[in-house]
Amino acid sequence: MNTQKIYESIIDNMASGAYFVDQERRILFWNRAAEEITGYRYDEIVGKSCPESMLNHVDEKGTPLCQEGCPLFATNIDGKQRQERVFLRHKKGYRLPVRINVFPIYEEKEIVGSVELFMNDSPANYEDELLDSIAGGALHDPLSGLPNHNYLESFLGYKMSEFRHFGRMFALAIADIDDFEQFRRDYGKAAGDELLKNIGTSIRKNMRRADLVGRWEERQFVGIYTIDKTYDAPIFAERIRQAIVSTEIEAKGTRHKVTASVGLTVPKPSDSVPSLIRRAVKLMEDSKAAGKDRVTVDPRMPG
Repeated sequence: MNTQKIYESIIDNMASGAYFVDQERRILFWNRAAEEITGYRYDEIVGKSCPESMLNHVDEKGTPLCQEGCPLFATNIDGKQRQERVFLRHKKGYRLPVRINVFPIYEEKEIVGSVELFMNDSPANYEDELLDSIAGGALHDPLSGLPNHNYLESFLGYKMSEFRHFGRMFALAIADIDDFEQFRRDYGKAAGDELLKNIGTSIRKNMRRADLVGRWEERQFVGIYTIDKTYDAPIFAERIRQAIVSTEIEAKGTRHKVTASVGLTVPKPSDSVPSLIRRAVKLMEDSKAAGKDRVTVDPRMPG
């Protein structure tokens, strides 16, 4: 009985993605679950170094881990096991949250490489499946698959009512894709639609159950986030910006991505839904005026 073949068969049929890198961070093993989770086939990955693999792991702050803070690189050096939440780039271009477990492999007491196990860490969507199947197009934007303007506006009214009656705080972020019209002129409507679709997938896979993120206008996305303290709000505004700027598509033979300008505010007792939206839009426009690709926070937000 070939013990190695048994081990390989077990690993290849695990639900978790698994890959092995040597001390040079060359990928020498890539199991079937890794193919299913990332969209990349064995022959597209094995033999490449981590930076060449196109997985482009980033952390929750958007830091590129291949260049700074790579868990595999660190484990190859110190032999410590690491468990983290990171975001990989799926072959289709959207960002996917995964939980990783990295541990070293030894031969004769020397570290020869490290293994990373990873599993999809997408939170449940806000909408329940029954509502989704019945209402479908009435509640969702057909291109991005996200909640549409009407759905967002209704939910925002509900959150405002909660705020007035129970003091439940939330934050509103409006994100506008920078220079989207120029992008479509350069690469065509189909490329623009593909970009919006991929952004929708990235956002949808990174939503919390308590929040709602959707497509507001052609190039605008709105995030409505439940928060405990107002100082938590910028984290979520940055998250929607990162979901947009980390999304890539292929057009005219090369990969492209865009930036986004975001405005962030929280409700005041005197607010109506329209006044809250107007303030968030104004802050988004301030982001554009200040150079784009940034979040502008309402300076009157309490700490």
